[in-house]
Amino acid sequence: MKTENEGRAGLLHGIGAYAMWGLVPLFWPLLKPAGAIEILAHRMVWSLAFVGLALLVLRRWGWMRELVRSPRKLGLIALAATVITVNWGLYIWSVNTGHVVEASLGYFINPLVTIALGVLVLQERLRPAQWAAVGIGFAAVLVLAVGYGQPPWISLVLAFSFALYGLVKKKVNIGGLESLAAETAVQFLPALAYLAWLGGRGTLAFGSHGAGHTALLAATGLVTAIPLVCFGAAAIRVPLSTLGLLQYLAPTFQFLLGVLYFHEAMPPERWAGFSLVWLALTILTWDALRTNRRSRAAIAAATAAGAGAAGAAGAVGKAEAAEVAGPAGAAGTAGAAGTVEATPATGR
Repeated sequence: MKTENEGRAGLLHGIGAYAMWGLVPLFWPLLKPAGAIEILAHRMVWSLAFVGLALLVLRRWGWMRELVRSPRKLGLIALAATVITVNWGLYIWSVNTGHVVEASLGYFINPLVTIALGVLVLQERLRPAQWAAVGIGFAAVLVLAVGYGQPPWISLVLAFSFALYGLVKKKVNIGGLESLAAETAVQFLPALAYLAWLGGRGTLAFGSHGAGHTALLAATGLVTAIPLVCFGAAAIRVPLSTLGLLQYLAPTFQFLLGVLYFHEAMPPERWAGFSLVWLALTILTWDALRTNRRSRAAIAAATAAGAGAAGAAGAVGKAEAAEVAGPAGAAGTAGAAGTVEATPATGR
């Protein structure tokens, strides 16, 4: 029962995390007239404040000592902070300038870009279905490029920056909250300096458009931290295959918001490109589920074989012991077996 409840809680946390990421395009326009870079700076500053408070409550500070002692990890954290700054900034700008659909495409093709980076950087070997999915994704980008008259650069930058961010985080290998704290610590001083510069010029939106607007700018930290906390809770409770399926919720919500709420145009070539991407993701998901199912079956078979071998070894050991003990020992073993077999008949 406990395992079932844990799984249900993990699933709800995962849905909550990806739903919040998917609905965040509704939040960024509320921060106007602040520009995209000022919003980004507030997100960096307030994220560190809220994540630092969370770590203080949880008393999780031990990782900092290890991180400071590792120049390689510090360099990777700085790289991750740089890459996610590009991703966050471009995403905020895209939403507030009417490119929600194109931004959603970036997160749809992100899994394909992640696979491509695995081949190019980690020398991973792809299965035929994965090659097919990557090829279809490349064809989708070509279709969209022809339709736009230029490559869908917003989608590509978002996809590649987030894929690279994931690769760097894999190398760093620290928890989600801890990683965000370290990255925003790198971002904090430049962001604070930019906000101070805006204030010196008299163009800082923070505090200039009422208490509600000021509170919304401060809430950028919560908007960043809460989905991450939910994701962390889901990651330890549900299988990776489930998380892999849930990840498509965010770009799906973004796409639907772009089309139905923001009324962005969807000409035929855009539908064609998105259809190819969805086909590629369908193939990728089918292959991942099939591979996961085969892996589980192989593990179960290996476990059963191991248990069988252990049982056989135990039987051989008992037989050898009976031979050493002689007829009296063998009779005692048989009597014990008879007692065990008879127990259910007694109703005990």
